[in-house]
Amino acid sequence: MIKKIKIGLIQSKSLGTIQSNIDLAIKNIKKAARKKAKIICLPELFLSNYFCQTESHSNFKLAEKIPGTTSRIFCDLAKELGVVLNITMFEKKTSGFYHNTSIIINEKGNILSKYRKMHIPDDPGYYEKFYFSPGDLGFKSVKTKFGKIGPLICWDQWFPEAARLTALKGAQIIFYPTAIGWHPKEKKEIW
Repeated sequence: MIKKIKIGLIQSKSLGTIQSNIDLAIKNIKKAARKKAKIICLPELFLSNYFCQTESHSNFKLAEKIPGTTSRIFCDLAKELGVVLNITMFEKKTSGFYHNTSIIINEKGNILSKYRKMHIPDDPGYYEKFYFSPGDLGFKSVKTKFGKIGPLICWDQWFPEAARLTALKGAQIIFYPTAIGWHPKEKKEIW
């Protein structure tokens, strides 16, 4: 039997401060929940502008432990709304080790799983290897009340083994939250 689940995919512009981005994310999650979304996914690294366009040690202050302050805010929100959340954050694993990490929070407000981005780009404007270590937790299928989720992140989409292994582990829905859209030098094409 196939059951239908409404998914909320949130794409938003950074408002400049962590607190304003948290407030916007909460507003958008509540809006999606009012529209009956049961699984809601935020953009990659939603707490700030995409900082990987330059290599700057000052950006490491954006990283935080998981669980931590921000994850607790969204755990409480997931519990309040009875939804599953997929959020990505700049994780400080330990001093000197940082990851681009997705967490799945269940409808009871518990972190079910972490996924650390495996494929890390290093190109002009995408200096992610300066900030992130490759993931060390493997590909996953996370069982939630509303289905099995495959949490991947942005650049992982260009490597077919990520989707294959995630699907083989049972994922029914694969997410690739991303912080980037069009590169400014790319010509927008109309389909």
